[in-house]
Amino acid sequence: MATVTLLGTAQDGGRPQPGCRRTCCANLGPNDVRHPVSLGITDERGQGHLIEASRALGEQLSIWGHPSLKSVILTHAHFGHVDGLGLFGRETLNARGLVLYASNSMLSLVQDTPHWAMMVEQGVFSTNSVISGNVHSLSPEVSLEPVEVPHRAELSDMHAFIVRGPNRAVLFLPDHDRWDDTLNLHQASTIRSWLTSLRVDVALVDGTFWNTNELQGRRQEEVPHPTVSETLERLGPRVDGDPEIVFIHLNHTNPLHDVSSAEHQAVIDMGWAVGEQGMNFTL
Repeated sequence: MATVTLLGTAQDGGRPQPGCRRTCCANLGPNDVRHPVSLGITDERGQGHLIEASRALGEQLSIWGHPSLKSVILTHAHFGHVDGLGLFGRETLNARGLVLYASNSMLSLVQDTPHWAMMVEQGVFSTNSVISGNVHSLSPEVSLEPVEVPHRAELSDMHAFIVRGPNRAVLFLPDHDRWDDTLNLHQASTIRSWLTSLRVDVALVDGTFWNTNELQGRRQEEVPHPTVSETLERLGPRVDGDPEIVFIHLNHTNPLHDVSSAEHQAVIDMGWAVGEQGMNFTL
């Protein structure tokens, strides 16, 4: 049976975030640690395909059960999504022949980054370009479909991914700038109509901030993400026929990390969900 496993739920800095001395990161126990967002795909043959390469790779492979890895898939170049690429090299995993799926701009960055380019030359990775709308077969029963979304493109563009299995499809959308920009790009009027057009059963969506109060003096233009509050306002309560929507990529300041918070309960009361490390979905 093909499945996907949520291997991390935090924004790039993880939880606790380095340097944070606020109450959101103080006195956290081992069970409170959250890894940068990542998704493990286990196909029907038991082979693994990893979306995002975070520095928490060791812990995430343990959560996943250490499947035999066949490919690594990158959404974009922001630090927490790629800072574990080096762990596949000779110094640690000593992997061979992993297919690296990424967009043309992301693969260009790989070739222009000496350490990563050396890993391609050494055979750690072979590369495969993903273009929005194309479908790539990960196995006979599991496919990967990239979906371009607007997000800060200092180093590469950004692609969400739809993972399709024999029975269900999961959208992985950890980052984007604004709902209006994403919906306009895909000529959709609402979140619901867009997800319907994508034919997904589960949507793991950007929940970086609960609201803009978390920015503490920074302008939203510097770190644009749709807030969970806005997403809930656009969606309203879940109704029959809606996909499951799960909020991921939570900043360390986000009250959704606290399952006893009023914000967490508000999401649940509306019929949606907050991502948990180790959460599984069948395909």
